[in-house]
Order: sequence, then structure tokens, then C-alpha cells
Amino acid sequence: MTLTEQINNDIKEAMKAKDTVRLTALRAVKSQLLLAATEKGADGASSDEAGVKMLQKLVKQRKESAELYQQQDRKDLADPELAEAAIIETYLPKQLSEEELTPILQAIIDKVGAAGPQDMGKVMGAASQELAGKADGKTISTVVRNLLSA
Repeated sequence: MTLTEQINNDIKEAMKAKDTVRLTALRAVKSQLLLAATEKGADGASSDEAGVKMLQKLVKQRKESAELYQQQDRKDLADPELAEAAIIETYLPKQLSEEELTPILQAIIDKVGAAGPQDMGKVMGAASQELAGKADGKTISTVVRNLLSA
């Protein structure tokens, strides 16, 4: 079952269950999938990798919005954003923790020959390609910074 088919089925279930938060989140995902499929140069069906990137972007947008709302003391607006982010995250592959990332990133650092913080760009480029969809860029960056400064 493709991501689009799964989203469509889950939208139907959310409608039957009258789960408005889930329905809103899934409709946003479906909208982005349709936009990606109809974009100029798209082959009509988005790949799983493109779908994962799109889902990560949607989660990141919602978390950033919720953070802004929390800074402005608007819990009433932050809570739905966080709820939608949690729903969208269920469609993403399991994200690696910092403990799981450390040995992988250490191997990448050794492979590219990074010596210190000035080589962070080289490491991040290789890490982003290798860990695409498996970890958040912010988490990768934090672990790489810690490993390079140690």
C-alpha cells in the first residue's frame, strides 16, 4: 500500500470516527502529496523517499509553529499544532536517538577525515545523505558538533 492510499484510508476512518484533529492533519498531508504529484517535472507518483521528506517538512513546520505559539503564551494554538505533528510522525520511519546516531556519525567523521568544528559542513553533507529520513537534521547537527568539538 502506497503512502497516498494509506492516507486516503486513514482519512475515511478519521471521518467515521469524527476525529477532527487527525482529519485536519491527514488532509494537510494529502494536500501536500497531491501538490507534489502535480508539480512540474513530477512523474505523477511521488516516491517513498520524497514522501518521507515531505512528511518531515510538515512535522517540522508544525513544531516550529507550536514553539512560536508557546513563546507568545498561546497554548490554545500550540496544542493543535503539536497534536497534528504527532499524528504525521506516525507515518515516518522510526527516528534514531542520539545514542544510536553517535557511532554512525563517528564513522562518517572518520570516513571524511574531519579534524574539528571547521569540517562540520563536510560531515553534515555526508551524514544528511546517509541518514535521510532516519533522523532529524537538528539532532544530527547537535551530535556532529559535540563529536567534532570533543
